[in-house]
Amino acid sequence: MEITRLVATRSTCLRRQVGALIVKDKRILATGYNGAPKGLAHCTDVGCLRDQLKIPSGERHELCRGIHAEQNAIIQAATSGTNIEGSVLYSTHHPCSLCIKMILNAGINLVFYEQGYPDELSTSLARESGLELQQITMKPSDRA
Repeated sequence: MEITRLVATRSTCLRRQVGALIVKDKRILATGYNGAPKGLAHCTDVGCLRDQLKIPSGERHELCRGIHAEQNAIIQAATSGTNIEGSVLYSTHHPCSLCIKMILNAGINLVFYEQGYPDELSTSLARESGLELQQITMKPSDRA
């Protein structure tokens, strides 16, 4: 989880810095953090569309210029030709419903996360599919 937090420092999101890792056989296959797609201005430069529209967390994910950390990790694996089927995803935050659907289709078997996220559909989809989600609670002394 410490590595996911380090990856999250690359985030250009104004609301929440998220980092993700995809791991298989104790090897990191891909990393991702949330931010704007290649070639587009970052939220740190142009502001947050979701804040401007007053959209609460966990709703209307499509109204954001950023790509989520989990999505970027899956994309990174795909563009490098890395097979992630049967892997484990670690994320600083509980994945949203869009990310859960991508995680399922990518064949990821298990998700570890540290912080919650207010998206009931995400939890429902994971439960229905049998995807195992495990929250890891870090004590302040573990973060040093």
